[in-house]
Amino acid sequence: MTVTTTTHQESVIDNYTQDGTVDLKGRPLLRSKTGSWKACFFIIVYELLERIVFQGVSANLFIYLTTKLHQGIVTASNNVTNWNGAIWIMPIFGAYIADAHLGRYRTFLISSFIWFTAMSLLTLAVSVPSLKPPPCLQPITKQNCKQASKLQLAVFFGSLYLLVIASGGTKPNISTMGADQFDDFYPKEKAQKLSFFNWWFFTAFSGILFASTILVYIQDNVGWSLGYGIPTIGIGVAIIIFVVGTPFYRHRPPSGSPFTTIANVIVGAAWNWRLPIPNDPNQLYELEIQHYSKPGNFKIDSTPSLRFLNKAAIRRDSGGPWRLCSVTEVEETKQMLRMIPILICTFIPHTITAQTHTLFIKQGTTLDRSIGSHFKVPPASLYAFVTISLLLSILIYDRIFVKIVRRVTKNPRGITMLQRMGIGMICHVLVMVVASRVEKHRLDVAARENGSSPQEQKVLPLTIFTLLPQFILTGVADSFLQVAVQEFFYDQAPENMKSFGTSYAMTSLGIGNFLSSLIVSKVSEITKRQGKEWILNNLNASHLDYFYLLLAVMSAVNFFLFLIISKLYLYKAEVSDSINLLTEELKKKKSMATNS
Repeated sequence: MTVTTTTHQESVIDNYTQDGTVDLKGRPLLRSKTGSWKACFFIIVYELLERIVFQGVSANLFIYLTTKLHQGIVTASNNVTNWNGAIWIMPIFGAYIADAHLGRYRTFLISSFIWFTAMSLLTLAVSVPSLKPPPCLQPITKQNCKQASKLQLAVFFGSLYLLVIASGGTKPNISTMGADQFDDFYPKEKAQKLSFFNWWFFTAFSGILFASTILVYIQDNVGWSLGYGIPTIGIGVAIIIFVVGTPFYRHRPPSGSPFTTIANVIVGAAWNWRLPIPNDPNQLYELEIQHYSKPGNFKIDSTPSLRFLNKAAIRRDSGGPWRLCSVTEVEETKQMLRMIPILICTFIPHTITAQTHTLFIKQGTTLDRSIGSHFKVPPASLYAFVTISLLLSILIYDRIFVKIVRRVTKNPRGITMLQRMGIGMICHVLVMVVASRVEKHRLDVAARENGSSPQEQKVLPLTIFTLLPQFILTGVADSFLQVAVQEFFYDQAPENMKSFGTSYAMTSLGIGNFLSSLIVSKVSEITKRQGKEWILNNLNASHLDYFYLLLAVMSAVNFFLFLIISKLYLYKAEVSDSINLLTEELKKKKSMATNS
């Protein structure tokens, strides 16, 4: 009878999630009925449709700005990268709202409705004749083009930046919420989680592939109204699918502002800067052990890294809420600060990626885009080859590479996240070297065709598929870098700051785009003063080959800096001490059940 009772109690305990996830009302969750891949199905389908929508706007945005709003290359390029930068910076604020106040689900859902509203306005902006300037009288030479009015620009860019606000709440929370569906305390789900980000990116880029081919073709050849109307309907369907999956989701309740915790630790360490750190870590302030035995609370032992911050946990009589922190709060702050040097090293690779949406596409407009006598390849569709390359690379990596390398390294991931990141950075150097060589070849052809008076409007006798190597290599590079960056910042963030950690990855994309705008502007300005501008509206009179070579050098220098920083980086423990605490609690319950 005693053995039966004990077994039953163990079974009941094992049936519930142990990582602190709850339902929307804060109640414990049965593992068998929630989470795992069945919950991720709804989340991943949403992401598939959302990526179609986002790429449907961003892929051809450069073409719309130059052909419909009549903007110059530098202006349009900077508008695209600034918008992309804002899209990827805003998630840091959405992560704060989710972690500190509303939780991921509610923040995400509210932001999704804002996204739908923004797409509806954007569709109107490209559809209503009075909201866009008339076509150029001489479209080939770009002569007699009426510039967009302030109202037209306000409606179009207002809609775009409303998308920025919406993305702040969706992008950092949807992938994080997906990863939350796997319980690290349950070995089977912990193993499944290792493949989650690979398949997350596979799904996301499948949506990007559709948008880069079908939607871009519709926009270029059928009309922008339909080309933007389809994504608007898509985001509405995505919201419905996400809501249908609500009963299956696991949720992490808001745990307080990560900014407050970090600021508290820094202020506390500064306040106690004259005090010596005790040799015995047990003398530092920490909450009672009972606090960490509850699901969702995770204790972290004191570490010697960034030792100065340990001063925030020194007890003193004059301490206050902004002067005394627990050891766990100190270690959470250390984890977020330790990732910042790695974060900085990802800026330049994302600057490289930004070129695929701007200058790479503009190169395509100067080449022969014909396939047969009736079909022309939209320049923005070249991004599809980034996606195809990335998807194939992820499949090969997850299904073949990891299984082979795992036998040698004994690492469940095959190679570490930082090693995967480093391979991606090497590939990005190759991307710009290849792009420079291809552009040099394109300029040689332009010089032969046009002599001393290169004319951009004359299509060169060179197929657009000449640009494929740089797009395909970008996909290979991103299959290593993008997936590793997303996984690294989620994995290495403290348990209570996962959304904030995920926002690091998106902040990197944002700053990379802003950095692209800065570099393009400065290079154009400096080379113009020297009498030979590298980036002109007439690409046949420009020197993008020099510009790409400059980016290659910057990428190489960045990679060697990354090598140094990654050698010094200390991974956080794979298994939280809270797991050990939970194990002890289970042993106590088993003992009590046996004795009874």
